[in-house]
Amino acid sequence: MSKKIISIIMAAAMSMTFAACTNSKAEGAMPMTAQQTAKNMGIGLNLGNTMEAYDAADCEKITFEWIPVVGSNTPRDYETCWGAVETTQEAIDGIKAEGFDTVRIPVFWGNMMKNDGTYTIDPDYIARVAEIVGYCQNADLYAVINIHHFDEFIIRRNSTEECKKIFTNLWTQIAEYFKDYPYTVVFEGYNEYLGGSQFNEKGELKDPPKKDAYEMTNTLNQAFVDAVRATGGKNAERVLIVSGYWTNIDNTTSPEFVMPTDTVSDRLMVSVHYVDNVMYWINKIGGEDWINYTDAQIELLNKAFTEKNIPVFMGETSAGYPASNFDSNAIYTDSSECVKIILDKLTDNGFVPVIWDVNDGFYSRTEYRIKSDSDRAVIAEISKKIKKAK
Repeated sequence: MSKKIISIIMAAAMSMTFAACTNSKAEGAMPMTAQQTAKNMGIGLNLGNTMEAYDAADCEKITFEWIPVVGSNTPRDYETCWGAVETTQEAIDGIKAEGFDTVRIPVFWGNMMKNDGTYTIDPDYIARVAEIVGYCQNADLYAVINIHHFDEFIIRRNSTEECKKIFTNLWTQIAEYFKDYPYTVVFEGYNEYLGGSQFNEKGELKDPPKKDAYEMTNTLNQAFVDAVRATGGKNAERVLIVSGYWTNIDNTTSPEFVMPTDTVSDRLMVSVHYVDNVMYWINKIGGEDWINYTDAQIELLNKAFTEKNIPVFMGETSAGYPASNFDSNAIYTDSSECVKIILDKLTDNGFVPVIWDVNDGFYSRTEYRIKSDSDRAVIAEISKKIKKAK
């Protein structure tokens, strides 16, 4: 074979290798830092009110002792009990086609679980979660799975030390199941309940003292990281997302919040929710106060985490703003415009924003498209901007 032909073959092989390393399946084949992963995760969408759904009637009461059975006690009974349709490959493919690169899959692991004190995850239930994760893998999407609402159930009824044992058990099971999955599968320890209220001896839900709340938060985040790393495989270097105290920005940027120690460098992110949450609830969206508040919250996150090379995962951010939540003196009065302002600010600062969405909300899981044309244009523009910046 001539040297010229050999050179051509080698050049072609190198070109193919480079192309393989630039797609998301190649990203999943090799460990990446949290910073690299955050860049690749782009904008995300929550698969909300789906795998985290459960029979929540009277769940705020001490008499809610265990998880009620729904329907025939199959994974799809729970998946659809809050109004979701069954998740399909087509629905996940549509999320990718609309410009998203990440799907967050909240999961209530207590569904179909026997009340025998072992907290053993039902094999059919975790298999259904894995099936949805597989849809994401097929669509070249990052998949984020967490413990969602079940963390509330456990924390309300147990001491921090007992919670540590239970969550170590749960995350060991989850991590063992997924330990050989690509690195585009990311684990998020909990949802919003770290530091949350607990039942007292009278059966009343009471907030713990701040000191105890931070101790709980820091202890359970460390238990999550330790449990996952101990399972080995790709979990030894997989990117993990630790949850903030109530996922509240002010609480989580406090010096009392401590990131877990890890056995590998640069593999942790931190999760908080809704950068403009206060402005939403006091009906100040679109005004000057909204802009200033958002910028101040972002600055807190940058100082606490970004400057320390810890990426910020905005696990839930608003899909839209009702007219009733706008400031009477709003500068910006269009919901899509405000969504764009927030997403631009978050992505320009290197955060990973994940829109909170439920069935037939922002995105239609039966028509496989973002419902509003103006929202569609926003996601397309920001997705294009992110990809151009890579």
